Amino acid sequence: MNVTRFDDAPQYFPSEHFLMRCVRLQGYEAGPAESLWLGVSTIEPGGYTSMSASLVEKHYVVLDGEVWVETNDGERELRRFDSCRLAPGEPRALHNRSSRPAMILLAMPLPRPEPQ
Repeated sequence: MNVTRFDDAPQYFPSEHFLMRCVRLQGYEAGPAESLWLGVSTIEPGGYTSMSASLVEKHYVVLDGEVWVETNDGERELRRFDSCRLAPGEPRALHNRSSRPAMILLAMPLPRPEPQ
């Protein structure tokens, strides 16, 4: 078992994330993982990400507050315990338009190992 205490979770610094604190709970520098990694982002009021896409799917769960998820199809507000899935290659931007910090859980698959 690998336990990561939230207060000890390693911080990481993704590009194009503004007024946000991102930590990893499992995978990468937070410990071993075979199929996915988990992270939590705290988004301050006015915080956001730029519109961008990743090669793998993303799953978000809002743990606290309100987060607006923008895609090419429009924008949806997610509240506590609401979730969404973004397909591989689907551009997205996150926004916290409220006056309170928001927390969002991120789950993403790990890259597949290269064949040897």
